[in-house]
Amino acid sequence: MHIWVDADACPRVIRDILYRAAERCGVALTLVANQSLNTPPSRWIRSIRVGAGFDQADAEIVRRVSTGDLVITADIPLAAEAIAKGAEVLDPRGERYTKHNIGERLNMRDFMETLRSSGVQTGGPAALDARDRQAFANALDTLLSRAARAG
Repeated sequence: MHIWVDADACPRVIRDILYRAAERCGVALTLVANQSLNTPPSRWIRSIRVGAGFDQADAEIVRRVSTGDLVITADIPLAAEAIAKGAEVLDPRGERYTKHNIGERLNMRDFMETLRSSGVQTGGPAALDARDRQAFANALDTLLSRAARAG
């Protein structure tokens, strides 16, 4: 398993959880962003800087992801593409996207985008709180444990 992170919008606290998990489990972790990222020195952790532009990091992740990898993203279209390639997908709040729920998430995203484009103020997501961080850490541990048992 390789963990790919859509790092442009990934909260620092979630990246810190991922750094600790990569070290603890000996799992390769790659953060992909269109800006330079400081990562801790580790044989397991690296970052890739892509060019500026809309969805460049997403395209790089899709190009590199393989069956059995894990993608960390809140980007629903990226999640759908990663799932189509056989990857597991987890958002920074601990929600797991699967082939069974991604269609519904895409439809909701499109609906909300239609509302926003017609002038409706939909607001953004709530700030990440301690419960979200714990949910993410628990979901990550579950996926890593399952991968370790399978591998």
